[in-house]
Amino acid sequence: MSKNQNKALYKGAQGFEQFYSELYGQRWQSLKQAFAAPADSIEYKVPGSQKSYFLDSASILAALCLPLNNATDILDLCAAPGGKTLVLASRMSKDAHLSSNERSPQRKHRLATVVEECLPPQIAERITVSCSDGSTWCTRQTECFDAILLDAPCSSERHVIADPKYLNQWSPARIKTVAMEQWALLSSAYRLLRSGGYLLYSTCALAPQENDQMMERLLKKFQKEGSGGFVFENPEPDQTQIAHCAKFTLPAYEKTQYGYQILPDTSNGAGPIYFSLIKKS
Repeated sequence: MSKNQNKALYKGAQGFEQFYSELYGQRWQSLKQAFAAPADSIEYKVPGSQKSYFLDSASILAALCLPLNNATDILDLCAAPGGKTLVLASRMSKDAHLSSNERSPQRKHRLATVVEECLPPQIAERITVSCSDGSTWCTRQTECFDAILLDAPCSSERHVIADPKYLNQWSPARIKTVAMEQWALLSSAYRLLRSGGYLLYSTCALAPQENDQMMERLLKKFQKEGSGGFVFENPEPDQTQIAHCAKFTLPAYEKTQYGYQILPDTSNGAGPIYFSLIKKS
C-alpha cells in the first residue's frame, strides 16, 4: 500500500476509528463506551458568589495541581469558558493577582461573565480578564508570572466522536494543525514564566502529538546547556484547598512519559485530561 493510500484510510469516521484503535488497542472500546455515558459534572460554588459553575472533576484536579504557594502573579492563558480560572481564583492568596486571558472576543465575554457571577467581589476585583493572542504575548513581556496554567486548544476527541459532522470531517491533519497552535502557546507561556515558577500544560486530547510529544519538544528546545531549563514535577493536589467550593472525589490519574492522564473508562466518566507540570530552573 502506498503512503497516500495509507493516509486516505485515516479520514472521516472510519479513519478516526482506525487511528485511535491503533493508539489505544483493546482499551479503545471501553473508552468509547465511557464517552457515550453522561459526562462527569461537579458543582463548584465559591462562597459569596451569585452562581454555581459545573465542570469536569478532571479539570478541577488539573487546576489543583498548579502550585500557587508564594505566587503573586498568576496567568490562565487560554481561560474560557472559565472553570479553571474559578479553581485558581479560589486557591490564590489574598495578595495575588490572576490574569485570565482568552483570544476570542465572544469567549472572552463569556469568561468575564463567569468571573463576575461565580466569584465574590473581593476575589473578582483581583482578576483581569483580557482578550489577547497568547502565542504572541511573549513578544510584549517575558518572565512576569510566578504560575501559569495553559489549557491549550486541542482535538477534543470526546466532542468529535459525539458530533457526526465533525467526525466525518476528521483527519490526522487536524492534529497537526492544532499541535502547531499548541506549540506557539506553550513556547510563549514558557517565556512568560519567571525562574522558579511553575507551568501546568493541559489538554483534553487523546493524541500523544498534543500531549507528551509537546512536552518532549519543550524539553529539547529549552534544556540545552546554557539556555536555562526546567524540571518535571510530580503533582500534589490538595483537595482541602477547595473543600469550601466543591464536594467530590478526585479522579484517578495515570502516568505517561512526561505527564499524567485522566481517562473516563477508569475514572467514573471524568476526562479525558492530560496534564504536565514543570518548574523553571
